[in-house]
Amino acid sequence: MRAVGSGAGGASGRLVDRHGPDPVNLACLLGVLASAAVLLAGARGGPLGPAALVVGTLLLDVAMQFGMVASQARVYAVRPDALSRLKTAYMTCSYLGGSAGSWLGVRLWGRAGWWGVCALLAALAALALGRHLLAVRGKVEPAPLRQ
Repeated sequence: MRAVGSGAGGASGRLVDRHGPDPVNLACLLGVLASAAVLLAGARGGPLGPAALVVGTLLLDVAMQFGMVASQARVYAVRPDALSRLKTAYMTCSYLGGSAGSWLGVRLWGRAGWWGVCALLAALAALALGRHLLAVRGKVEPAPLRQ
């Protein structure tokens, strides 16, 4: 399954080059929200339950890969002369965010089970989507993108 997400890197890079990072990030966030719904439906069981879990996981992996590429394009364009520092800061924040999400997910799993984990995924994606939409509409200043 990981090969699907890894293979999405080239496609996401081409989309970012062609359309810029904002539309790709929007698609990523919508994909993450959709994956939360599919994963929740898969957890309910039934004959399609396992297939829904696989599809939801693949959708989440591809959406996150697209979002990572789009975000890197935006962040790395801020100061091309400081690329190594930007990469270090970006990856540090990425791993800290992933660790925090894992910690929260484990806590929610213990209290609410799979429903809580899917709700956390949807809530974080909705929060990021709200921030993204505000930035795109110009109410919040996004990081500058130099080309």
